[in-house]
Amino acid sequence: MDALVDSRDTVNKWLERFGVRFGVYKDGVFNEQLFPFDSIPRVITKSDWDFLEKGLIQRVDALNKFLYDIYHEKNIIKCGIIPEEFIYSSKGYMPECEGIIPSKNIYSHISGIDLVQGKDGKWYILEDNLRIPSGASYPMIARTVSRKVSPDTFMNNTVADNRNYSSLIKDMMDYVNADRGISVILTPGRYNSAFFEHSFLAEKTGATLAFPGDLIVEDDFVYYQGLYKQRQRVGAIYRRVSDEYLDPLSFDPSSLLGVPNIMQAYKKGNVAIVNGLGNGVADDKGIYYFVPKMIEFYLDEIPILQNAPTYLPYFENDYKYILNHIDELVIKDVSEAGGYGVLFGRDLSADKLEELKNLIIKEPRRWIAQEVIDFKDLEILEGEERVERKADLRAFVITGETTRVWKSGLTRFSRNPNSFVVNSSQGGGFKDTWVLEK
Repeated sequence: MDALVDSRDTVNKWLERFGVRFGVYKDGVFNEQLFPFDSIPRVITKSDWDFLEKGLIQRVDALNKFLYDIYHEKNIIKCGIIPEEFIYSSKGYMPECEGIIPSKNIYSHISGIDLVQGKDGKWYILEDNLRIPSGASYPMIARTVSRKVSPDTFMNNTVADNRNYSSLIKDMMDYVNADRGISVILTPGRYNSAFFEHSFLAEKTGATLAFPGDLIVEDDFVYYQGLYKQRQRVGAIYRRVSDEYLDPLSFDPSSLLGVPNIMQAYKKGNVAIVNGLGNGVADDKGIYYFVPKMIEFYLDEIPILQNAPTYLPYFENDYKYILNHIDELVIKDVSEAGGYGVLFGRDLSADKLEELKNLIIKEPRRWIAQEVIDFKDLEILEGEERVERKADLRAFVITGETTRVWKSGLTRFSRNPNSFVVNSSQGGGFKDTWVLEK
């Protein structure tokens, strides 16, 4: 492993050459930056992975059943497990998706589940990302480059091969593909934060990379018209365009990124859309609170993986606890993502804490609170020195004919020694994730 660690700069130069970047919009300005790679891998033992795999499959299967239920029979509401108004007040709930049956009944085909490992060794789920989870391409290409730079490292360690991610995606898209049309990856374009990933996955899966304007809908079928305007029927779309911009005739009329009338084709079952529309109701940070109850309700099983201890100000006891312990908790705005809207009570002044209390009192549905988990630090290289920084893991769970967990993942770390926020948009870096096979 020492040879790989020593080759960090070489690997980063190759990643820069390949255009492995991450773009961020801030204050109306697009800034593109390198996504720094640290060559000390995160190592997960086989026993730990076997445990995680079972828990992740269980969780994603329950979330898919929840999404189908919430847009159809709504049994979880009727049985009083989740309050009705809590669902319909979610910004991710889309009434336009009521009654739609997606191909093979799958809503979340690619789930990005964010976990941390506490210093007690236990794993905790922090977030479920079921809309457009990104990040798998970064460890894929980092491993490819690392193999070239230090082949002996992988010959001498029993690390699971992570090159099958693209085949997992291809198999899933083939399974849900409506009427055997071509598969495409729909990108918003060059200035999207994850454009590198869109083009990389298109190449690796053999799907066609489609830009806004390449897809048209006629008679409720979707067609791809390429450079020479030759039309091909589209059966599956791995879309990297947010729900609200996907169809200007159904959602935001000002959108230039979507495909007019694609909702009609989707409703008729003439095209599979990966991930399904309306998934935002399931990865709402408030709905996260109820996922353990979903597992019990839909699967009749005890949850294998635990949420971080979470409080909802919607409930009176939780509301009182949050206001009385606000200086000890992490407060999250449910409408934010990418590490934004995360406030540590211990870091706020008395005036700011009072201001936050008033916001929670005014809009209790907008917030959740969590206990601060002292999660594991991982070693990174800072210059020539080894230091420890907070790190999480985004696991990727693929649901097609079966639900499978990719034996790898995106380990993100904070480069700020005083920060628990590891998101790329907040300046974090990433590592390879080694899953041991013995």
